[in-house]
Amino acid sequence: MPVLLFLIDTSASMNQRTHLGTTYLDIAKGAVETFMKLRGRDPASRGDRYMLVNFEDAPFGIKAGWKESHATFMTELRNLQATGLTTFGQSLRTAFDLLNLNRLVTGIDNYGQGRNPFFLEPAIIIAITDGNKLTGSSGVQDELHLPLTTPLPGSELTKEPFRWDQRLFALVLRIPGNASVEPEPLGGVPPDESPITPMCEVTGGRSYSVFSQRMLNQCLESLVQKIQSGVVINFEKTGPDPPPLEDAPAEALKSGPQPWHCCHKLIYVRPNPKTGVPIGHWPIPEAFWPDQNSPTLPPRSAHPHIRFSCVDAEPMVIDKVPFDKYELEPSPLTQYILERKSPHTCWQVFVSNSAKYSDLGQPFGYLKASTALNCVNLFVMPYNYPVLLPLLGKTLFHTCYLLGFTFLPCAMLRQNIFWECLNILATY
Repeated sequence: MPVLLFLIDTSASMNQRTHLGTTYLDIAKGAVETFMKLRGRDPASRGDRYMLVNFEDAPFGIKAGWKESHATFMTELRNLQATGLTTFGQSLRTAFDLLNLNRLVTGIDNYGQGRNPFFLEPAIIIAITDGNKLTGSSGVQDELHLPLTTPLPGSELTKEPFRWDQRLFALVLRIPGNASVEPEPLGGVPPDESPITPMCEVTGGRSYSVFSQRMLNQCLESLVQKIQSGVVINFEKTGPDPPPLEDAPAEALKSGPQPWHCCHKLIYVRPNPKTGVPIGHWPIPEAFWPDQNSPTLPPRSAHPHIRFSCVDAEPMVIDKVPFDKYELEPSPLTQYILERKSPHTCWQVFVSNSAKYSDLGQPFGYLKASTALNCVNLFVMPYNYPVLLPLLGKTLFHTCYLLGFTFLPCAMLRQNIFWECLNILATY
């Protein structure tokens, strides 16, 4: 059930008129209604939740939140007035706080127990602004700054104000006041050069520089396609590159950093067709080993940092031990793996500092091309699965049965600390 939050610029500069005779604020309102019509064509839109935030100071800037109805959303949208400053940073922080309001209560972030991709509340923030200078009570700002402090409990457990299932997209209106005689550029809509763009990219989204109504409609259609159930992850290579293929092109043989070495992309978390809810078993490990003497948990990054080794390994699966499979969003990394045409080998993945005596940690899964070579999947397994799976296949299930731990594999072995379970069993 995705959340679609519209952040509308209501600064006074949104009153400027375009050659179409409408103000930027009118165009923004129309864009929201057009987006909702486009989204309504998908049967999955019946579970959508819409929210509306403008540039007024919190809490007055929240026009439609968790409790407001669709009718309230539409009424507040039509009543928006452009009279304030361009307080983009403060308003964006309000939007993130609104999205994160219930996460600590629901336990969706699972702090200190690993990150579960199948526990998610996908949200897209669509900001519509004119891209003018950022202004506030302290004057004009050259960069986008979000307030560091927030009254939201639990916010100190994540370094960033957003979460891995929240992405920011910005429609920056650049429609001129006079009709242009030059033809519009062909191809996709370019990203904008305003201070908003880096924030969009950090969350896994992007900005659009809109110069005409046609480009705006093109952007809205693209945004509808961006509504995906998934989480954003940082993938980074560790160790040497794999040996080059014999027929590899010359550019693939270059030394030094390559685009596929580091990617910041989405993994798709598909819902169960019967229930509409994602199902999973294993978490992505935390980037720290638990310290019993520490009174607090170390804050985590919004996006997990997963390292992959380019050493070919054999995929491991045994009967009655579940695994989770997530498709990667197309990227230079997926393209590189598919070009190697090796669907029967895999690259192991790690989270640094997830083990007590290893900086790199132990493998918790692997990247593998599909058999049809049309996508790359992330397989998430029990932590240190190359050691654990053979033990499970030979002795652990029998030991669990004798001890009465019927649900041990699914209930006790979910976290990094499964070694403690093995040590306990070894004493019997």
